[in-house]
Amino acid sequence: MRYVVIELKTGKFQPEYAGKLKFYVALVDDKLRRATHNDTVRILICSSKNDHTVRYALGRSESPMAVSTYTYENLPAAEQRALPAADELTAAFDQIASESAE
Repeated sequence: MRYVVIELKTGKFQPEYAGKLKFYVALVDDKLRRATHNDTVRILICSSKNDHTVRYALGRSESPMAVSTYTYENLPAAEQRALPAADELTAAFDQIASESAE
């Protein structure tokens, strides 16, 4: 068995994203992973990336991680219709952030 932690970012890859995802993996490993499980895999999906920045950000990483890009326009029409609009996602994230700050 293997856990996979996936994070979706709407902007260009930033090196600090790798650190944040490493934090999430540490939490999963501490709370869920057992000695019999394979290493937890980190997948970071961004709208764009610079391969050199990714290489330096992950250069000394000890656990498996992948950084990939996505394009909303490349999704099939049915999947595009199934997803909420960008402004709806932003509003939902803003609401979650304001509730957690209270």
